[in-house]
Amino acid sequence: MNQYDIKDINLAEGGRRRIEWAEREMPVLRQIRERFREEKPLKGIRISACLHVTTETANLMRTLQEGGADVVLTASNPLSTQDDVAAALVNQYEIPTFAIKGEDNVTYYKHIHAALDHQPHITMDDGADLVSTLHKERRNLLENILGGTEETTTGVIRLRAMAANQMLAFPVIAVNDALTKHFFDNRYGTGQSTVDGIIRATNVLLAGKRFVVAGYGWCGRGLAARARGMGALVIVTEVDPLKALEAVMDGYEVMPMEEAAKIGDIFCTVTGDINVIDEQHFKVMKDGAILANSGHFNVEINIPALQRLSKGEPKLVRPFVQQYELWDGRKINLLGEGRLINLAAAEGHPASVMDMSFANQALSVEYLVKHGSTLAKRVYPVPQEIDSEIARLKLNAMGIRIDTLTEEQIRYLNSWEEGT
Repeated sequence: MNQYDIKDINLAEGGRRRIEWAEREMPVLRQIRERFREEKPLKGIRISACLHVTTETANLMRTLQEGGADVVLTASNPLSTQDDVAAALVNQYEIPTFAIKGEDNVTYYKHIHAALDHQPHITMDDGADLVSTLHKERRNLLENILGGTEETTTGVIRLRAMAANQMLAFPVIAVNDALTKHFFDNRYGTGQSTVDGIIRATNVLLAGKRFVVAGYGWCGRGLAARARGMGALVIVTEVDPLKALEAVMDGYEVMPMEEAAKIGDIFCTVTGDINVIDEQHFKVMKDGAILANSGHFNVEINIPALQRLSKGEPKLVRPFVQQYELWDGRKINLLGEGRLINLAAAEGHPASVMDMSFANQALSVEYLVKHGSTLAKRVYPVPQEIDSEIARLKLNAMGIRIDTLTEEQIRYLNSWEEGT
């Protein structure tokens, strides 16, 4: 193993122990790995993966490897890498890995190119940086691609825009949109891990604080519920009238960001859009306001505008807490450089949540190997049979049995003759 770039190979043993700990909470992926080990459905397939380098991702890489795939992994976010996991992937599992926590932008893209040097048949992305770079700078590799998978809302948005402009050169499965992914991952995973990251970074008490959630999609729903569960007074901001109405009916206060900015204590963006918290909002915020982001890219908070309003450079007052002092003396605290706070300051989603997300990844890759050459160049949902199979495997792992339809019930549901 000489094709890797990590922080310290000597961290490998600690990483291995944490990977094995996470595996205990990933029974669905474990069942898939056992089948892959026997059937080798990915034999001869080269996969370049651009994902958060965490213990859970390591177990996905092991599963793909057991299926016969030749895998290379690079980070999908400069602050999300767990350096001991990267070391274990290289040293213990012989998976080329290019990821260093805190790497600069130049190194980040150098690592993406290193993953593309693998000349993949399948891409696996979290935010679409790998696919975007492939289309813009490495088009000579496109002829080998069978298809790709995408993990995040942000990435799916980018890929659909590419497809709409007829720029997407191969089919991509939107793993993010599977019910067993976004229902559990975005709602339960993001909700818990985002609160975890904010608390680890700041050690503030949430109870009694006004906690502003920007965006009420699946991630926003989960975050709002967890913040309220910790005793916070939750305010939701939205641009979609249906989601705003849902937030109201769920019992939250709903208002525009320009109003929430004046009264909020903690702000967290989960929209996937740009400049959700902007210059006009910084100007009216309380002294000591805390800003965090749990969307994929660090663009939801307008950091350049915050810098322009500040005296000099921000101070690092705690790990992952940059304090900006405005010209009038107010201080605003930005967490994790505006990047994914659940991975910048904490460990990301619990393994049991990522179990289903990565089960979708593994089975979607298997599907692309079988069917990718027959698919059009667009974004596809995860096939229903895969979603249902993952739910079945999860229930099986939990020891839960459910009913099945009788023949009579099946006939009734497929008929139109019988009425009242």
